[in-house]
Amino acid sequence: MKIGFIGLGNMGAPMARILAAAGHSVTGFDVAGVTIEGVSPAESAAAAARLAEVVITMLPDGAILRDVAAQIHPAMAQGAVHLDCSTVDVDSAKIVARAAEQAGVAALDAPVSGGVGGAAAGTLTFMVGGPDSAFATCAPLFEAMGQTAVRCGGPGMGQAAKICNNMILGVTMIATCEAFALADKLGLDRQAMFDVVSTASGASWSMNAYCPAPGIGPNSPADNGYAPGFAAELMLKDLRLAQMAAAAADADTPLGQAARDLYEQFVEQEDGKGRDFSAMLPRFTARHRGT
Repeated sequence: MKIGFIGLGNMGAPMARILAAAGHSVTGFDVAGVTIEGVSPAESAAAAARLAEVVITMLPDGAILRDVAAQIHPAMAQGAVHLDCSTVDVDSAKIVARAAEQAGVAALDAPVSGGVGGAAAGTLTFMVGGPDSAFATCAPLFEAMGQTAVRCGGPGMGQAAKICNNMILGVTMIATCEAFALADKLGLDRQAMFDVVSTASGASWSMNAYCPAPGIGPNSPADNGYAPGFAAELMLKDLRLAQMAAAAADADTPLGQAARDLYEQFVEQEDGKGRDFSAMLPRFTARHRGT
């Protein structure tokens, strides 16, 4: 397929590289002037989008997505697909979908889970909102870049699924870190803690697959000095999006709000920025009651 790819950052670059390696004709654009092996550079977002069957965007936030959409939709061929893999607010996804429809273009919001490692390995999970026909068009691309693509409903529902998933992830990671910190205080060995919880009712992805305690369970960022697999500031972004959506929908999410507040403190007032989101564990073990 002929693909335009806009946003060649930490996630976009390996995704574009995988598509090119799979035999697709990929033209890329990034404001930083990034070049990717196998990807033809374009001078602008609109130039990358011209004549493409699918235009993929991987961008930092909703405002930038809306701006880029305004540039690329007029340049896209009628019936082409705008596949947005950014994580943005639900309203922005819906606005872009309406704009695409007015331009004669189909739009999918398809945020991803799996991080930079998943992007490089081609094992991402895509949560997709938008029409069936566009989903079918993009199926070979999902297959190349990921291991799972789930159609979640109409426009904006991919973003809804992503923020609900990551709200659960943020809450469970905090609970897991708190439990390890409590176990330490009680004198419970961390390996014993893992062996019990990972096979009992407290099991979770945060414990079993991404354990925040170094040397415990499968290899994780905790075993690499908490170098980010999923940075704390990205978790904070997703928790903020979840709280924006909760406010708009009048949903009661007190634990989601508490998780946002803790990650906000961790990233903006402590040493969390640039560290993995599981570095909440040393944060809890270093703190004393009332401080």
